[in-house]
Amino acid sequence: MDFNRRDFLETAAGAAALIPLRGQGVDPGDVLGVRRDFPAARDGLYLNSAYITPTPVAVADAARSFAERKASKPIPLDEMLGKTDEVRAQFARLVGAAPEEIGFLFATSEGENIVASALDLNAGDNVVVDELHYNTSFVLYRHLERTRRIELRIVSHRDGRVTRDDFARAVDGRTRLVSVAWVSHQNGFRHNMRPLADLAHAHGALFYTDAVQALGMFPVDVRQAGVDFMTSGTYKWLLGGFGVAPFFVRRELLDRVRVDRLGALHVERELGDHRYEIFRTAKKFEYATLPFAEIYQLGAALGYLERVGIDLIERHTIALARELRDGLASAGFRVLTPANNGSSIVSVQLAADQPRAREILDRHGVQVSFREKGSQIRVSPALFNTRTEIQRFLELARTFAA
Repeated sequence: MDFNRRDFLETAAGAAALIPLRGQGVDPGDVLGVRRDFPAARDGLYLNSAYITPTPVAVADAARSFAERKASKPIPLDEMLGKTDEVRAQFARLVGAAPEEIGFLFATSEGENIVASALDLNAGDNVVVDELHYNTSFVLYRHLERTRRIELRIVSHRDGRVTRDDFARAVDGRTRLVSVAWVSHQNGFRHNMRPLADLAHAHGALFYTDAVQALGMFPVDVRQAGVDFMTSGTYKWLLGGFGVAPFFVRRELLDRVRVDRLGALHVERELGDHRYEIFRTAKKFEYATLPFAEIYQLGAALGYLERVGIDLIERHTIALARELRDGLASAGFRVLTPANNGSSIVSVQLAADQPRAREILDRHGVQVSFREKGSQIRVSPALFNTRTEIQRFLELARTFAA
């Protein structure tokens, strides 16, 4: 969804109105009342959550508790599997799915590989992505171009955004899959998903999204978005750890997406004589021992997000990103993130004096991402950041602006 100026003003006003309700008097800019939960907010200026989002203390406590219990009295497998199902239900609620549509993989990229394999792509088929997608998609489909003689069609962006009409020029009757990053890691562009889903479905294609830069940043409903498949790691805006990636498969497509490896945890029922019935839900993708410590962390992280409210997180962080983008544009930077965007990621092109930018930010303890061989800066405020921090970053940025 795109946001206009009125949305922004309402967002900023709404965030400000939260101060007496959620703030605890320590920092009036802490409109969600969460800074005390994030050790990363205490030293320096962390504006790099699109890279790795710091975890709150509650998630770190869950990790410690799991490690301590394994050291003293290891948790039985049945209990860990029960916890996995509990977290599965939490995640399903987060994205508007049913628990049987959620499986746990190990990384975001694994989901798109599973989908691409299940489609049995043939010579002459095409897959349509845009140039704001994550690198995995390009690596995967370029490989399939060589090995299966499919065609990868890459839709160019215009001033940092890609629309349904841009995609429409590339999608046709031989399109098997349209794949996008819900929010681009490059410049934070947030796709308007439903028109893309409808376009894909109108041509008999399926719709996949990498949601690692979306989930936890703003409310998501896979039904409303028309998504067929979605995968997301949990170490960014979901506030979790590494090694676990929820995978959504629309229930009507579960039988179509086959497993490509088998293991003991696939078994739903033993039939005797070493014969087995495996799960037909999305549990069928969980063939072996899961990263249970990270599952427990994810449960704590999802509980934390539920308590804070992702709608409030969206309101606060997008207001910060709007102020950031406007300030960087006023300072003379070439801003790569489109105006009225709906994510909390802002990217700018640097002038030739890149080492100076890095030196100034390092000296002041500011963490951002330097991208494209240092020629771009990506800034990404999260729920614990404040307007004061945005203003401080803009002050520093003006010292190395073009």
